[in-house]
Amino acid sequence: MSFNDGLGFSNSYYLATAHQAATHPALAGEAEADLVVVGGGCTGLAAALYAARRGLSAVVLEGGRVGWGASGRNGGLIIPGLRKSAGDLVRVYGAERAKALLELAFQARDLVVDLIAEVGIDCDLKTTGHFLGAIKASDPRWMEAEARCLTDVIGYPHARFLSSVEARAVVDTPYHGGLFDEGGGHLHPLNYTLGLARAAVAAGVTIHENTKVTKVQNGARVRVETDAGVVTARHAVLAGDALLEGVAPAVHSAIMPVANYIVATASLADPRALIPGDAAVSDSRFVVNYYRLTADGRMLFGGGERYTPAAPADIAAFVRPYLEAVFPALRSAALPYAWGGLVSVTQTRLPHVGRQGEVWFAHGYSGMGVVLSTLAGKLLVDAIAGETDQFDLFAAVAPPPFPGGVALRGPLHVLGMLWYALRDRL
Repeated sequence: MSFNDGLGFSNSYYLATAHQAATHPALAGEAEADLVVVGGGCTGLAAALYAARRGLSAVVLEGGRVGWGASGRNGGLIIPGLRKSAGDLVRVYGAERAKALLELAFQARDLVVDLIAEVGIDCDLKTTGHFLGAIKASDPRWMEAEARCLTDVIGYPHARFLSSVEARAVVDTPYHGGLFDEGGGHLHPLNYTLGLARAAVAAGVTIHENTKVTKVQNGARVRVETDAGVVTARHAVLAGDALLEGVAPAVHSAIMPVANYIVATASLADPRALIPGDAAVSDSRFVVNYYRLTADGRMLFGGGERYTPAAPADIAAFVRPYLEAVFPALRSAALPYAWGGLVSVTQTRLPHVGRQGEVWFAHGYSGMGVVLSTLAGKLLVDAIAGETDQFDLFAAVAPPPFPGGVALRGPLHVLGMLWYALRDRL
């Protein structure tokens, strides 16, 4: 986890505004459980919570602190669906399968919203919609087709195309139009993750922080080893996402860890002048800009192209030009918070969900993990309990490993990023 730890989380707006959280002792010695979970983010915590609700004993092993991976660092945008568009899914898989995949993905939004209400998670939830802004003059053509596909083929009634004039009423920056999804919104991801942890512990889950997993041994009973202990269980869930490192190379080779960077301004005098309806916003670039307002009136903005694994020396200075290009009014705005994190992407931009014996896994949400991660954790436990229909939907479209495996995926990804960034500019 050393790379993620070097991305400035100590200077995160989320950490500065996080609710007080319990600490959990590191694992020492041997333990047994029905389920052992590797990773204390939303996927792992949701799996443990839903396992406990089914009467299973569950132990979560987190290498650092709960929520300090992607789950507590991301932009907090609730974007219903999958990274692959409805139109693309229909072309690749046909209308029936595309509809089934998207209907399942749309459940993720409702699952998270309902869970927040059910267990009382205070995480600044706003169900104010998500807007995808059209960067290129040609974008409205496919966006209008996408809105029609969502309505007519998928049966999803909440998305509509907006003209450039209508888009300007959503966000005060010039787009060529865009897609507005009423089902979207945003939240404070670290407080949501910490709330999941509290709910899991209340349900009987045991969490061990600062417990780095060194080996996972599959078999009739799964054996998970750490530097200071061992957990033996009937089933295991790998939920480390981009931080799985060498624990499961065959699983990890299907995802690409990519760093992204976020800033938060000082509180603005009139934040609603920039985003009048408080929607979450992203754009149609390959290297996406994404942003939203915080509960205390700041602009939280993520974006920027970077093709090497090393973090910029000054994250705020790195992100600032992208922020100011979208909002010239924020030129020279104070940026007291700046941090980064790792997101995992797959070749197909569809989640990587599957199993190897009694080791189950889900990751590779490709920027859509704010709500998909909770759903994935639940689907894994449903499948462990024998309810495999929804798990099988995602498992059947599992993405292939990156060419060249772990060793070559980085250089090949850099080449791809350069190519698509050039296309954005052209």
